[in-house]
Amino acid sequence: MPSDAPPPTPLQIWALVDDRAGNASQCLGVAEALGLPFLKQDLAYTAAGGLPNFIMGPTFGHVTQNSRVNLMPPWPDLVIAAGRRTAPVARNIKLKNDGKTFLVQIMHPGDAGADEFDMIAVPRHDGIKGANILPVTGAPHRVTPARLAREAAEWAGRFDHLPRPWVAVIAGGSTKRRTFTPDMARDLGARASALAGGAGGSVLLTTSRRTGEAAADLIDAITVPRHVYRWGDGAENPYFAYLALADAVIVTGESGSMCSEACAAPAPVYIYAPKKLVPRKFTLLHDELYRGGYARPLGDTLETWHHPPLNAADDIAAAVRERLKL
Repeated sequence: MPSDAPPPTPLQIWALVDDRAGNASQCLGVAEALGLPFLKQDLAYTAAGGLPNFIMGPTFGHVTQNSRVNLMPPWPDLVIAAGRRTAPVARNIKLKNDGKTFLVQIMHPGDAGADEFDMIAVPRHDGIKGANILPVTGAPHRVTPARLAREAAEWAGRFDHLPRPWVAVIAGGSTKRRTFTPDMARDLGARASALAGGAGGSVLLTTSRRTGEAAADLIDAITVPRHVYRWGDGAENPYFAYLALADAVIVTGESGSMCSEACAAPAPVYIYAPKKLVPRKFTLLHDELYRGGYARPLGDTLETWHHPPLNAADDIAAAVRERLKL
């Protein structure tokens, strides 16, 4: 007999997305990996967003009025957030929902209120432990096999005038404490050229905002056939197409997110990691990626090898599904 019971109420999921692209990518990557409908809540901050979380506590007070207007009942069953400044918002949602909201925080938000989160996903190399800590390899992201397949189809034929193998160079750059110098840029360009040229191939180069003025030195140092996207030049960004189509990928090692996204590509991945550019915590990440077979240090020879795609978003989503019995 057909059941008279009403159908189950769909899980209400909010993804708290702020103005930092890295945070947004990690948060949305996990939300999308769950495979369930979710509401994207965009957050913008007032000057109070710079205050430490232990001062603010659970609050909406550091987000703009335009952000707060959508933070109202019915409260969600699940909140996914990334980054320190989203944590007070997530905690306040749970408080207003009488503790019924399951909170998933990506990256440790600090000790203030950390025990209020049901799951905190942190990179394994951070070495953080706790009952609600989920260690993962690298950073979650949105570089999925489906997205790579779409990009490969979209860009098919555009690089066919270049000899293969195609060696993609994903260049980051300077951070708050480390500088990507012109010497580093020239070294990276020369090594990428030698790697591609030794196999009779080409370089596919993309720079980033952080590459800065060193981008010119990097471009000038590439002496083999090339396709170049320089950040800010207004052209269509081929970043995901490079990951989808390249025969090998070189990525600079100062960004955990960039290294993690590179390791989602099907091609062999090599990490360029000069000591003066890469802090120790990312050296630990690189070692983890090398041990897992996801990447290798940049050497002098282009080799053919295979690795599984890496995306911590899948691991976090699987842990959430298990905890919530989805």
